Amino acid sequence: MSFQEIFGHQPTLVRSAPGRVNLLGEHTDYNGGFVLPTAIPQETTVSISVSEDGLDHIYSADLQERQDLSRNGQPEGFAKYVQGSVRVLERKASIPPLNIHVSSNVPMGAGLSSSAALEVAVIRAINDLLDLGLNGVDIALLAQQAEHQFAGVMCGIMDQMASSVASTREMLLLDTLTLDRKLIPLPAGFEVLVLDSGAKRRLAESGYNTRRAECEKACEILGIASLRDAQLSDVDRLPDPLNKRARHVITENARVQEALTATAERFGELMNLSHASMRDDYEASHVQVDALVERLQAHQDVLGARITGAGWGGCCVALVKAGTAKQVAADVLQGFNAAGGEGRLVVPE
Repeated sequence: MSFQEIFGHQPTLVRSAPGRVNLLGEHTDYNGGFVLPTAIPQETTVSISVSEDGLDHIYSADLQERQDLSRNGQPEGFAKYVQGSVRVLERKASIPPLNIHVSSNVPMGAGLSSSAALEVAVIRAINDLLDLGLNGVDIALLAQQAEHQFAGVMCGIMDQMASSVASTREMLLLDTLTLDRKLIPLPAGFEVLVLDSGAKRRLAESGYNTRRAECEKACEILGIASLRDAQLSDVDRLPDPLNKRARHVITENARVQEALTATAERFGELMNLSHASMRDDYEASHVQVDALVERLQAHQDVLGARITGAGWGGCCVALVKAGTAKQVAADVLQGFNAAGGEGRLVVPE
């Protein structure tokens, strides 16, 4: 149902934010490292107006779910991200009660940052409605606070930064320690393919927060502020499984740095190495994802493929020869789904 059908009038303002796919740099963002995401065409759209009855009215067109809440109420499900974003903004400005309508074609639970897109779209809409003067980085940092404090996921800053400032035409090189960033072109002659494995996960219920705690424990043992400061030689000083977690982060940061000057062929090899590290050292993959990645890596038009997003299910990303993405998807999904998978094409649409 539309905003008009739910609230009886047209919205005052409509804003959107994209999902993202991460090409390299997984689980490095909360470790002060480097990431290399790009925005995807799919977006979350938020339409808003001021509520006249003192309550926030939040409606998801995709879930066909409505929640009517006081500002200090107890939102559930998707509304945690929406009202959480409003409530972190309240620390900066007076925010009136709102009517909020959400629609999205960013797949949920697939590792494409549907939650970050929702948070950024909500904050962007309120920023423009009230002329708060927030820039893209401000919006990303507030969205991250909403995820931490209201969704219970202690995420890094990559997802929100990618949704707020990235481009679908370029890669965003982001230093998550300083927030220095640069848009750089994708390897010439190649395009990005994203397939959903069909294996759903929710970060608050996965091993995400456990992995973050393991990285913090490794830093405590090594006496450093973040794993960005660690060297490969430090890995031997750590007990299992902290040694494996640290090795993934250290080598993943190195892969991002190497990718900046790599040939397309080497870029693909780095993606393959990244997947193996996510699977074996970080233990954050999934049997269905591994099977899909294996099929992608075996295809003649694929340079490299890996799990993308935090893990434990979700999507795979591949670098493929330009003009071949849909055919590669058809080839790979035919075999994957015939073997019992539930994969589907996400990008290109």
